[in-house]
Formats: sequence, structure tokens, C-alpha cells
Amino acid sequence: MAIKRRMRVSMEDVFPHGAFLTTDGAEPVRDFDRSTREKFVQQTDTISGLPLWEVGVHDPDPEARKSERSVTVKIAADVQPVPPEALPGLPFRPVEFEGLEVTPYLDSNGVRPRIAFSLRATGMHAPGGRRHGGNKVSEAVAS
Repeated sequence: MAIKRRMRVSMEDVFPHGAFLTTDGAEPVRDFDRSTREKFVQQTDTISGLPLWEVGVHDPDPEARKSERSVTVKIAADVQPVPPEALPGLPFRPVEFEGLEVTPYLDSNGVRPRIAFSLRATGMHAPGGRRHGGNKVSEAVAS
């Protein structure tokens, strides 16, 4: 069977109602196996070898369970991804992810085990706008 561990999906498959960043920017993911109390080591993507960054995301899907509305997306990128601008007068940052992939896993932390998904991307940008961060070099926005 040719099903890979990670499956490529579209933004619309995962976030049909859009997505909003809940963090101000991308933070480096700590490699707990290689880091010590004194020395932080950033985790790298097992396939690409690129450093991993993470952002908190809110899914506004009205049918999503409360526990499914807040997720983390890890971004494999050479440089720290730049988040899109917030909406004028609001703290919300609408976002779309590039190269989105899901990895299913068994979450046995609750009363009953369930299938859960981790999310990875190669970049992020404003919906319908110019791409920011990820593996691409951010372009200066002309005024």
C-alpha cells in the first residue's frame, strides 16, 4: 500500500471556514531529546531537515468541538515565518498555509483512545494575499 505517513491536504480540507493565528508569530519548536535546561536545541523536520516553527491557530468552524477549535501547526522553514498582518482594529490574523500535511496518530491521553492529527506546513500567508515566510524569502511590500 502506498499511503505515506504524512498526507498532503488542501487548506479547504482542514479549515473550510478559514483559520486565524492565535499567536503573534512563529516560535521555534524545542527538541526535547537534544535540549538541556541550559541549552535550547530547535527540532528539525525528519523529512526535509529544516528547522521547525509552530503557530497557534483557531478554527472558526461552528460544528467543530471545543477541543478541536484550537490547534498547533508546525512549519518547516529555513527562517522564522512571518505572520500575516492582523485585521485593522482587531487582534485576529487570518492565515492560509502552504504545503499543508496531516499525520494521523493514536491519542491515548483521554478516557478512550481516539485518532488525532498533527498538522505541518511549508509556509503561511494572508488569505488571497502575498506569501510570507516559510521557505520563501519575504518580499518587501511596496507602499
